[in-house]
Amino acid sequence: MAEIVALNPASPDPYIISKAARILTTGGLVAFPTETVYGLGADATNPDSILKIYSAKGRPPTNPLIVHCESIERIRLTCVAQWPDQAQKLADAFWPGPLTLILPKSDLIPDIATAGLPHVGVRIPQSLVACALISACDRPIAAPSANRSNRISPTLAEHVAADLGDQIQMILDAGPCRAGVESTVLDLTRTIPAILRPGPIKAAQIAKILGQQVHSQNETLAEDQAHASPGQSRVHYAPWKPLTLWLNSLPDAIVAEFGKSAVLVLGDTTGLPGLQILNANQRLDIRNPDDAEHALYALLHRWDRDLSVQEIHVVMASRSEAWVALINRLGRAAIVIY
Repeated sequence: MAEIVALNPASPDPYIISKAARILTTGGLVAFPTETVYGLGADATNPDSILKIYSAKGRPPTNPLIVHCESIERIRLTCVAQWPDQAQKLADAFWPGPLTLILPKSDLIPDIATAGLPHVGVRIPQSLVACALISACDRPIAAPSANRSNRISPTLAEHVAADLGDQIQMILDAGPCRAGVESTVLDLTRTIPAILRPGPIKAAQIAKILGQQVHSQNETLAEDQAHASPGQSRVHYAPWKPLTLWLNSLPDAIVAEFGKSAVLVLGDTTGLPGLQILNANQRLDIRNPDDAEHALYALLHRWDRDLSVQEIHVVMASRSEAWVALINRLGRAAIVIY
């Protein structure tokens, strides 16, 4: 089982960081926190190390990895073949932070990390633990979410331990992740920049910095097709228990026959009186999208483990851009969408 080591997120212990770095630089796997979710880290320049990520997660080789660095200099020197003005503007505005940029890759990033495609997703995480670890390794770190493929992303170290504890050497525990959903992925290799996975940084924010239109793609790709970005599979972020998403047709009520359900109501329910008579084992209402992004995966993990819950219903009462990342995640987690 993985060694779980607690760290102060504001001042990570250099000895622990160096111990984790030795695991990574000698070909092992370490789970560590970012501001979005916990990542499963490996040396991004070592094909054998990257293969261990795919094996541990049961991840299809068509699903690429995001590469993390602690500085723009490392990204430019090690990860990418081009660094356009657009990338610099966005880096100045949003890094360190939850924005991944897709750019032409350098020869130092192996094809196995990018599903064989000629570009790579890169970002600088906001977590001091993550940046200290990357700096100690002195190389970029590939790090998808530290969970089995297509399942709920982890926002606590205990989530990682429960899912992958027997597959990795160390878990760095710095408490809950601040953002709670994965980074926004923006493809800068297209004529018009395109968001391939929505996240905490919204399209309007990006368009304002670039001074141009930004497309939002919501592609669902087959498992045997190379994906330009993580998060494009039909099933992703999913609990083991069945999740129903009420998105297009809001229910008048979820009544007694769902007595062993957990119900999550997201957004403003003003003018939706039918939702006031929900009858469920557990119910939670979250009106603020930032609070909902922070709480979602932890809630799904909790309800997945709760023996009193047999199914999960999520009612999406708001549809504005602020909720687009949650709509994306829940749409891929759901077995039924109404």
